[in-house]
Amino acid sequence: MNAPVTELPTPLPATAARIGIGGPVGSGKTALIERLIPELQGRGVDLAVVTNDLVTKEDAERLRRSGLIDPARVEAVEAGACPHTVIREDPTLNIAAGDDLEGKFQGLQLLIFESGGDNLASTFSLDLVDWWIFVIDVAGGDDIPRKRGPGVLRCDLLVVNKTDLAPHVGVDLPGMLAEARRARGDKPVAATNARSGEGVAAVADAICRAVLFTP
Repeated sequence: MNAPVTELPTPLPATAARIGIGGPVGSGKTALIERLIPELQGRGVDLAVVTNDLVTKEDAERLRRSGLIDPARVEAVEAGACPHTVIREDPTLNIAAGDDLEGKFQGLQLLIFESGGDNLASTFSLDLVDWWIFVIDVAGGDDIPRKRGPGVLRCDLLVVNKTDLAPHVGVDLPGMLAEARRARGDKPVAATNARSGEGVAAVADAICRAVLFTP
């Protein structure tokens, strides 16, 4: 007598890697994402984005209008409180938004969560993301690395943006980058000009190595 055939369960689809991008207001988080989208898509990465704003959906609408990504691949979360609340203390809304995008787009490889603009104490919960970037900018002052805020110290990659503005705001860019590296020890620091795209490929390289495990 033949033994009954046991039907194996259908494997669940792979879960997309989730990364966070945080930083102060005006540091260039959305501009960086606008540069990362075509850079990563050009490498064959299937991605979507969740933006966070306090009481609007402005960053999401900006990305939807950009022509860089299918508007349906952009979800918006309204924090309604301190921006770090929904990326750290209770990331439920962001987790749900990410799950919704994964349900809509089978084969999604990467989810980018953009925090609302916050202070140097902003960090991401590891219940929400696997890896995260903190963006500061030259115009914010070259003393930011010396202040050693949790965002600067704990992020997986620190991005110093708007490098082109250094001579216009009296900032010693090499000194600022050296201070950032001293503060972070062996954790990486990248310098970018998101407006021109300078340095963005190196940020994409770091993302691919860290969470997509590609060169």
